[in-house]
Amino acid sequence: MAKKFLGLDGTKLQIAIGLLAGMDFLLFGYDQGVTGGLLTLDSFTHYFPSIDTIRDTDPSTSTRQGIVVAAYNLGCFAGSIPTIWVGNYLGRRKAIFLGSFIMVIGALLQCTSYELAQLIVGRLVTGFGNGINTSTVPTWQSECCKSHRRGQMVMIEGAMITCGITISYWIDFGLMFTDPNEVSWRFPLAFQIFFAAVILGFVMFLPESPRWLILKGREEEARDVLACLMGEGTDEVFIDTEFTAIKATVLEMAKGSFRDMFTMGPDRHFHRTMLAYVNQMFQQISGINLITYYIPTILQNQVGLSSTLSRLIAACNGTEYFAASWVAVFTIEKFGRRTLMLFGAVGMSLSMVILAITDSISDSHKLTPTGTKAGIAQVVFLFVFNTFFAIGWLGMTWLYPAEIVPLKIRAPANALSTSSNWIWNFMVVMITPVAFRNITYKTYVIFAVINAAIVPVVYFCFPETTCRSLEEMDRIFKKSTGIWDVVKVARHEPHMYGPNGELLRTLDDIEDEAVRRASVLSNPAKRAAEVHHEHNEIKESDGNTSEEK
Repeated sequence: MAKKFLGLDGTKLQIAIGLLAGMDFLLFGYDQGVTGGLLTLDSFTHYFPSIDTIRDTDPSTSTRQGIVVAAYNLGCFAGSIPTIWVGNYLGRRKAIFLGSFIMVIGALLQCTSYELAQLIVGRLVTGFGNGINTSTVPTWQSECCKSHRRGQMVMIEGAMITCGITISYWIDFGLMFTDPNEVSWRFPLAFQIFFAAVILGFVMFLPESPRWLILKGREEEARDVLACLMGEGTDEVFIDTEFTAIKATVLEMAKGSFRDMFTMGPDRHFHRTMLAYVNQMFQQISGINLITYYIPTILQNQVGLSSTLSRLIAACNGTEYFAASWVAVFTIEKFGRRTLMLFGAVGMSLSMVILAITDSISDSHKLTPTGTKAGIAQVVFLFVFNTFFAIGWLGMTWLYPAEIVPLKIRAPANALSTSSNWIWNFMVVMITPVAFRNITYKTYVIFAVINAAIVPVVYFCFPETTCRSLEEMDRIFKKSTGIWDVVKVARHEPHMYGPNGELLRTLDDIEDEAVRRASVLSNPAKRAAEVHHEHNEIKESDGNTSEEK
């Protein structure tokens, strides 16, 4: 009987992994949302007057504000890079533990800040820990989930990001009434520690990735973990088939290195790495963090709302964002990855067009009823944009890269793709205050064009991964001959697993010789029987030849 983790197995254990992974992304979302509501507090600007864009109209102030807010993203980028090398060394759980511990240190630095330099360092440190976590958690999650459940589980991570954002907005709004007491901004920054403590307390009691265990030669432990993830009563043949396919891939790809990400052999590593990298980049250049980080400031400066109303609407925006994110949880396996990405990109582009129009009207009629109506429309489409993003792209970029790259380069490739998320995130957060100050409504135009350009790229270049095991994707890319035919190959390749996780094909149906070879290696008795069978066939062949002679 397989060992249980926290007394759980099967679907319950996979849900527990999903919830803890989601807790990490909740912390990530909380970090994203918490700072925007603090920037205009009197007690905050008392200590950090050089980033007060309300009272200081100097153009350099908006640049400094962008640097302070974006320092978190720069730290995330710095944290994701070393994960390329240490991810496979530490394992998934230990990397997450390390990242969460570093985030606690960063949160302490932030909430005890009296100087701008300390606040920036604290945001860098917090980001460094989060960069490690977000480079590791999607991989751990994907490698511990059944292929027909993987999309739902990782999409829960996306929903948890919005949950964290929502919590941060409401805490900022509630504690705003304590301003000018310092608790109005020190407590929200310190509250990050609570979420990190939950992760630190539970992650080491959950299973390690069976693929990583096989990679390290711990096969019995990997089989036990796999059996526990499948659940008590799962057919032994099903477990053996899954273990064999995983082992085959691990044995074939254990010789991989960082440089292999940039090769274009039969497995098309560079092609797949670039798909993962671009997928993460698309999420950030859509413009979502223009809203997530700065919505209270946008509502106050661009729309002209009061400080209290701006924070209240921001909190409502976060709540609706959280609700919309659950749509993807229940539709990702039904409609597929490509459909949701295309739906989201089209909706985001149209939303940005309307935001540009309404903001330009507001700029021209600040004090007239027309401007007021345009301001209302602008607020509405901030909600609409978030809805499309939540459905199409919020969790997608934590799921898709982990599905698209092979095990040989999975840890470094996912770390590299995550670094893409953070460097482009940094760029957007850094330029937003400067862009609104200099080009106002045209900022939205830029993102409208970018989102429109995402649509054809996804349609022609991104293959569907729904209900595909991680090993099936290897075969799809081996059969493709370029960046333009992989979508077609994926569309016509038979599925190994059905929509409910049922096995549709057996080892005899699998074309990958490595899988058959690993099957033999993993079962000495079977190998002996096959050798005996081959020997008898040779004898019969020799007898027939003698008779013919």
